[in-house]
Order: sequence, then C-alpha cells, then structure tokens
Amino acid sequence: MNGLQQTWRGRFPRNEIISLLDVNRPFNLAESTSQDLTVGELLDLAGLERIRDLKLGYGTSAGSLALREAIAEGCGVSAEQIITTQGAALGLFLLAYEVCRPGDEAVLATPCFPPSRDCLLGAGVDVREVKLSFENGYRLELDPIAASLSSKTKLVSIASPQNPTGVQVSRTDIEKLLVLMETRSPRALLFVDETYREAAYGDEAVVDSFASLDARIVTGASVSKALGAPGLRTGWLTVADADLRARLAVAKLNTVISGSVLDETLATVLLRHRERVLAPRRRLLAGALQELALWCESERKRVEWVRPDAGALCCVRLRPDAFNDTAVSRFWDLLPGHDLQLACGTWFGESSRTFRVGFGYLPPGRLGPALTALSSALDAATE
Repeated sequence: MNGLQQTWRGRFPRNEIISLLDVNRPFNLAESTSQDLTVGELLDLAGLERIRDLKLGYGTSAGSLALREAIAEGCGVSAEQIITTQGAALGLFLLAYEVCRPGDEAVLATPCFPPSRDCLLGAGVDVREVKLSFENGYRLELDPIAASLSSKTKLVSIASPQNPTGVQVSRTDIEKLLVLMETRSPRALLFVDETYREAAYGDEAVVDSFASLDARIVTGASVSKALGAPGLRTGWLTVADADLRARLAVAKLNTVISGSVLDETLATVLLRHRERVLAPRRRLLAGALQELALWCESERKRVEWVRPDAGALCCVRLRPDAFNDTAVSRFWDLLPGHDLQLACGTWFGESSRTFRVGFGYLPPGRLGPALTALSSALDAATE
C-alpha cells in the first residue's frame, strides 16, 4: 500500500479509475465510451443555426424543457418526470443524499462503475454490496439481494447494461426484484443506471427503458457513453414522485445551482438526432465486438470472457491455469511497455485477474494492433 492510500482521508474513497482522466496510451482499451463525438459533428446537426444568440445565463432547476422533452422521448415518460444533472453519477449522489439518512442502507450490485459505489459512501449511506459472479455471467442473482434487503434499505442500485460487464438485466428479474423490495424494504427505491442502454450492436433492437415500469424505479443515464459526448456533462434522472423531484431540484440548487445552458442546448440537439448519431456507432460496435470475440477465441487457453449484451465494454479474465498470482502482477507491470491501457477489475470490485476491455473507443484500424499488443503482454507475463 502506498503512502497516498495510507493517508487518504477524503469523504469519497480514492479509486485508480481517476487515472483515465490523466493517461491515454496509444492502445487504450480502458475507456468505456464509444469514439468521442467532435464539436464539428455536433454542429453539423440541424437545430444549432442560432447558437450564437444563446444567452449564457443560469439554467432552470429541472433542466431546459427542450432537453427534458428529448430525454423523455427516449425513456417513454413525460418531460415532467425528468430532472437533468451533470452526468448520471451526480444524479445518483443527489438521489442517495436526499433519499437516505444516517443509519439507512443501500444495496448495490457489484462489480460496478466506481462512482456508483463511492458516491453512496460519500453521501454517508451504509452500503451492502452484492457481488455478481463471472462464473454466472454476471447475471443478477436475486437470492443474495433478497438477503441484503431490510427495513433500513432505502435504495437498491443496479445497472443495465452493467459497467464493467455490458450485461443487461431482464424485465422479469426487475419485476421479481420489485416484489422482494415490497415485502422486505417497502420504503426503498430502485435505481437503474441505463447509461449504455442505447449502445446496441448493429441492427439489434434497443431494449426499452425501465423508467415507466413502476413508480418506485428511478433511472439515470447521460449522453456520455453511447453517444460519445462525455465532455458535455449532461445526464438525467427519471423520477415519478413529484415530491422527490422537488427535493432533488433543491439538492441540485445547493450543489451545482443549474446545468450549463450551452451543454444542455448541445445535448438537446444531439438527442433529437440520436438515431443519426447512434446508427453508425452501433455498426462500429458490432464490428469491434466480432473482432474481440475472435481474439478471445484465439486466446481461449489463456483468457476467458463474458460476452456483453450491449455497450462498448466487457470483462475478460486471466485463466488461473495459465497465470499464477505472480504472472498476474507481472502482466499489469508490463502493460505500459506495450503502450497498453486496461481497466483493472479491482476498480470495480473484482479481482486483478479480471479486467475491463473497452472495445469501442479506438478507431477500427487500431483495435487489431491493440489486441496484438495485448497478446504480446500475455506472452511476456508468462515467460
């Protein structure tokens, strides 16, 4: 353990995923987004002809009506039920901070995107983690979740598709989970992070949002992942309960006041043209997934993987019969020398033997060389 970890006293746990903001190696397989959208691509979309006339005053507490209407169209709810936030992670933090009080509990399915856990801890919530297993394909397991629910539970947090796995949760499992919550935790809300929902592969159908399924469900998403615009910092929550929406608007006022009117204007146009932007990205994701699948098959004696349902990411694991603990450590040490960047499983609540592969971030001509470099790193780790 290094000195920084020993002396860390932050309200939010430090997680090495923060390194992705500062390091970008040539073979970056750590990022979880599709390729970054450019400002030029965004400005080419119809609806921004009068962007010069936009007044840079404060935004509204719930977010601009035009943006909320565009979000609502994709979620199957009314614009009234939308509140915008600076990314889905801030939405979950505000939700936890407002819904939970000292002594209350949240049940969290892991592995998960680190801020999904750490923002709960930062909000002072007692978190009960339910670990999903590689062996079971990271499918939602209801029995251990049920065992973690209690009268103290105020929030249950899952993702569909999950980060880091890309595995979706079925509507049937969501309905069963709601029944369990009604019995064991009747005052709890279910938060579903749907950030990757629209990142389907090729012509595969996009699953419907869970936003309209039940009033106890709060969903969160953003323009960051499927649409490739994390720099806009525009996310949202769908909230059926009017009283909770009002409380969240006050919480938003006391943290960020409002969203950026420029970001919200650009995000509105992006969402209005979502299919024009998403269609080519889905084709790229389908091709990249096929390339990764072929690589995993060629390396099946050394790695195993869980094929994702959606998203630009999945989990790969170093086989125990090919890599002992020393070889696993050596593998991570060797990555910089191969210009490689991977997202370590420990960031998400998994072991260092597992890593997240982001297969949608690199251009098509770079993914193959990156996977070749990854094979070279596997060779060197076991020499």
